[in-house]
Amino acid sequence: MAVTSSSTRQEQKERTRQAILDAALQLSGKVGFAQLSLRQVAREAGIVPTALYRHFGSLDDVGLALVEESFETLRAMIRDAQRDPDTFADIIESSAEILVRVVKANRSHFGFVARERTSGSDPVRQAIQRELELFISELALVLARLPHIGTWSSEDVTMASGLFIRNMVYRAEQVVQMPDGRPDLEEDIKRKARREMRLIVLGFEKWQS
Repeated sequence: MAVTSSSTRQEQKERTRQAILDAALQLSGKVGFAQLSLRQVAREAGIVPTALYRHFGSLDDVGLALVEESFETLRAMIRDAQRDPDTFADIIESSAEILVRVVKANRSHFGFVARERTSGSDPVRQAIQRELELFISELALVLARLPHIGTWSSEDVTMASGLFIRNMVYRAEQVVQMPDGRPDLEEDIKRKARREMRLIVLGFEKWQS
């Protein structure tokens, strides 16, 4: 019985924490994360401020948790790409499709990162930069399996990964801003992303570390 009670309390704690993050994410899309207060977030989450402080000591702590949650989506995107046997047959086509699909399905998180990476508080901006650097390193491990790249130095593989990530970040921000019901805009974003990635890949064969 004690185990069940403990499990129930832990589950409630996790639900409350997630409610706080969901509330902060929703509010930040309306007024900007930097304009929020913990009281606003608590009210939106349907809890008293003292309950919020049991999970987060400051608004920056909430922001850092949102950064972690947002980038977990990106890591899942890479894991899915690696499991897809067609990805390496046409990595450019697959990357454009996966990017748009994942961003559309997680628009709130990507919108949060897009806004806060340039205008957020210092701790949140720095956390986003660290996550982007980590994302570049993780993608580099995938790229190292491609033809022509296996003989490159790790520094050059990371450089190529950075080119892809910067392209993806820019196009992801366009997807976030894209109005609903505009498949023409969606296709244009994918077309431009594919062309830019092809331009990057064209240099792979001739590049020498």
